[in-house]
Amino acid sequence: MSTLSPAQSPKARRKPSTRRRAGSHVPPYPNYPTQESHDNALAAIRSFLRCHTAYDAFPVSFRLIVLDTKLNVKKALQCLLLNGVVSAPLWNSETSKFAGMLTVLDIIHLIQYYYRTASYDYAATDVETFRLESLRDIELSLGVDQPPLMKEHPSSSLYDASRTLMKTHARRLPLLDYDTETGHEVIVSVLTQYRLLKFISINCHKEVQQLHMPLRRLKIGTYVSPASELTEGQSPYHPIATAYLSTPVFDVVHMFSERSISAVPIIDDQGVVVNLYETVDVITLVRLGAYQSLDLKISEALNQRSPDFPGVVVCTASDSLGTLLQLIKLRRAHRFVVVESEEEERRGGKKGRLLGIITLSDVLRYIIGKVDDDDNQELKSSQSEPSMKKPPRP
Repeated sequence: MSTLSPAQSPKARRKPSTRRRAGSHVPPYPNYPTQESHDNALAAIRSFLRCHTAYDAFPVSFRLIVLDTKLNVKKALQCLLLNGVVSAPLWNSETSKFAGMLTVLDIIHLIQYYYRTASYDYAATDVETFRLESLRDIELSLGVDQPPLMKEHPSSSLYDASRTLMKTHARRLPLLDYDTETGHEVIVSVLTQYRLLKFISINCHKEVQQLHMPLRRLKIGTYVSPASELTEGQSPYHPIATAYLSTPVFDVVHMFSERSISAVPIIDDQGVVVNLYETVDVITLVRLGAYQSLDLKISEALNQRSPDFPGVVVCTASDSLGTLLQLIKLRRAHRFVVVESEEEERRGGKKGRLLGIITLSDVLRYIIGKVDDDDNQELKSSQSEPSMKKPPRP
């Protein structure tokens, strides 16, 4: 079983990470692995999720940050950064109702809107007064999909909560209860994909060991299309969004916004992965007041990154699902970059070259199984959020 390890940019001048790579801690399966043993383990995990509630997955101690929709974006962003979180539930104090989630992607959309429609001076001034309640109209202006107003009760099964996450392609699920005296909604917590998968890895240790089939065979993740399937002018790494150390930050911001993704692999001229640029890296620039710094090259922007960045967690297509789940338990891995291994190199490939990317959504989607399109459409129509206020125009 291949070892998963971080790959870091040689050109980013920052302190080395204090968090080291974690190898595979999955012991060899005692008997010869079969598809049947893999399928049985998967069925057992699904049964486990049906028998446990979202409340069971709560950590022993946690912080919950709730932001009023009347709060301006700059203060909301400062609140997130000071508390070390990247998202928070929104609360409409006028109606006393849950109003969705503020995520890093919302800030990315706002940055893209200002770069398209306003000068830097206008953006720097307006962001001081722009309110959270107007963010959804920014998305309408950009033509990107609005996030559904989804939620679950803490007593819902983890299986149902997982299905809701998969139907809406969301990374986090607000858990709401009702005050018995006032009848008003109460935001209890937020269930994230990471928390859910870590809960599985901790409590289904035996079953996780039996998930031994290769990732590529299970079709988990997105992989680079064969050269024979590419059309003229397409990136050789299609459909994966990629960038180089010389790429301007704003070009990557555009990828984040248009594709609703949270990270882009940084590759060299041979396609070898040298780093990863994430949405939280952009927020670091904004926090420093460097709105104009989005014209920087990625190599320069990486100098602003926190020195405790853990590195890029890479794997090969022959690694197992059980290995990924063990890694999620051992460290806060939110995505895995699939690269060519020594085996591919012997067949004429290039060790470390980009082959694919696996998100926590991909892992959870495989574990939960297929979600019906009819259910998906019903959820979107019932939870769509009405437009609030028109975005300011320069």
